[in-house]
Amino acid sequence: MIPMNDSSAAADKPLTTRIKHELVRRRLTVKAVDRLSPGMVRILLGGDELKGFTSAAPDDHIKLFFGDDMRDFTPRFYDPEENTLAVDFVLHAGGPAGDFAARAKVGDHLTIGGPRGSLVVSDEVTRWLLIGDETALPAIARRLEELRPGNRAQAVVVVADPDEEQPLTSPADCRVTWVHRPASQAGDATAVIDVVRALLLTPDTFIFVGAEASVAKALRHHLLERGHPRAWIKAAGYWVKGAPGEHQPLDD
Repeated sequence: MIPMNDSSAAADKPLTTRIKHELVRRRLTVKAVDRLSPGMVRILLGGDELKGFTSAAPDDHIKLFFGDDMRDFTPRFYDPEENTLAVDFVLHAGGPAGDFAARAKVGDHLTIGGPRGSLVVSDEVTRWLLIGDETALPAIARRLEELRPGNRAQAVVVVADPDEEQPLTSPADCRVTWVHRPASQAGDATAVIDVVRALLLTPDTFIFVGAEASVAKALRHHLLERGHPRAWIKAAGYWVKGAPGEHQPLDD
């Protein structure tokens, strides 16, 4: 547990900026495939059409197109010098994205679109709580990597078992807590709320939540019940149990 601050004063609304991007569709080529854990694969994409790609916030979303289906994914990182984009996939049977990732090989093609926009949080925010499951792990990992020295961050990440943990690094003062739950309990928020309940929070802590929709809703409700300022919480259902492809922003 990391004490974020000893101030009890109410925090002002955090400074955020919404940036709109030109919506561009790009047909890219698989440059590399890397197994990060038994349940997650990183696919490195490239090609001339990737030039000019922009992602201004760690929790941006791009659309990936699989025939008639499309799915939302986080741009894990973009290297403009190498002109490559990394996308991390959770492997699960029965979905077009997971099936693509399980079979992907160098030379395959994938079409992406976006991101349509970014919500950029001001550098004035220096304290962070990042909560999510496997689907939000790319956004959490990227946020930690992009924080500045002197920031303080606590990450609470829910995965199936210890084999699914990944190294997370940050220039900030960072603590990571891993919560293990079987895939069959993916809609149960009890374990992660128990961990979050024990954390010290202050009003100037910006909280990001990304998880299965019912879990994200339960976490947001818990945080609001504790009196955390609504404006300092960004929560989203990154997926919906029983409804593949759904993504639910939960902010008012």
